[in-house]
Amino acid sequence: MPKTKVVFYQEDDGSVPILEWLDSLQPRALDKCTVRIERLEEMGHELRRPEADFLRDGIYELRVGLQRVNYRMLYFFHGRTAAVVSHGLVKEAEVPPKEIEKAVERKRKFEKNPQVHTHEE
Repeated sequence: MPKTKVVFYQEDDGSVPILEWLDSLQPRALDKCTVRIERLEEMGHELRRPEADFLRDGIYELRVGLQRVNYRMLYFFHGRTAAVVSHGLVKEAEVPPKEIEKAVERKRKFEKNPQVHTHEE
């Protein structure tokens, strides 16, 4: 299976929410989140629990746990070979609906104009 291209969602103003969030993390949490993004690149649509899970409306979560803290990175697929990481959060019992809605809106914007909303390292 070919690797999945992972890109980060970029806002109209050029900011990249997932990078800003990752920059705020402690080193161990950042390392674990980075590994999870790499696993998404390797596995794509095949990535399953406990590493990833489907939420709703085409939105998935990358799941990371560290010292009883649940880190989540929301993403969606664009075609069969690209995954777009929208943003990250620390969750309590469940991912708040407003965070899923934010990812759904970013998915809509991305689908309308992928070039404007793609940040690649």
